[in-house]
Amino acid sequence: MLLKEGSTGDDVKRLQTRLGLSADGIFGADTEESVKTWQAQNGLTADGIVGDATWAKLFPSSSAGINLNALKGHIPDGVIAQIPTIKTATTPLRLAHFLAQCSHESVEFTVIYENLDYSAEALMATFPSYFPGQLSESYARNPAKIGARVYADRMGNGDEASGDGYTFRGRGYIQLTGKSNYASFGKFIGEDTVANPDLVATQYPLASAGFFFNANNIWTICDGGSSDTVITAVTKKVNGGTNGLADRTKLFNQYYALLS
Repeated sequence: MLLKEGSTGDDVKRLQTRLGLSADGIFGADTEESVKTWQAQNGLTADGIVGDATWAKLFPSSSAGINLNALKGHIPDGVIAQIPTIKTATTPLRLAHFLAQCSHESVEFTVIYENLDYSAEALMATFPSYFPGQLSESYARNPAKIGARVYADRMGNGDEASGDGYTFRGRGYIQLTGKSNYASFGKFIGEDTVANPDLVATQYPLASAGFFFNANNIWTICDGGSSDTVITAVTKKVNGGTNGLADRTKLFNQYYALLS
């Protein structure tokens, strides 16, 4: 979460309503001053910027009364602070499914950028149709060139020469990928993530994952319960297959037991 002067959208409206302002959805000077005043009154740095800590304190019930303190020591505090921004994670069941998938995909919330640093051998094994024969040698260990080729001419990206494939490579805890997805997420969050794609990794790694769950109607699958069948169904929507299913299942069971 990051709202500041110039931000627009539904989150700004919600913020303005919370502060008793006219909710026009535009973060202007009046909103900034009100945020500073509220921050000072609540023991926060009065910088007029609504980050994760300010948002979580403004909207402590955003996670529908879920005891987020139960997660301390099991996932990073910075991730816990972002959870209230995921407004559709409204039950312990949904949140456990969501966090399990995010944790696995990001190697326990440590990876926020797609790793495209492949050797020639790995390129041929991972992307055989893009790097046949000796072509892999000229791309090996060059992430910018690899991303530009692998993601060219799809997901809203331009051709290989445009470099869009690397610019809009995977970021966030569930690897938001492709220019069109960045544009859609930008509208969702109220930021220009096409002009500044690194925001997905640095400010919105969890929110972008929440956007992915929304866009792919995964929350309703989560509502199906805590069985292995449901975990598998959620995994297939996130992964496209069942890679890492055992770890995802272990993480879900751990988080669900903590939150229930």
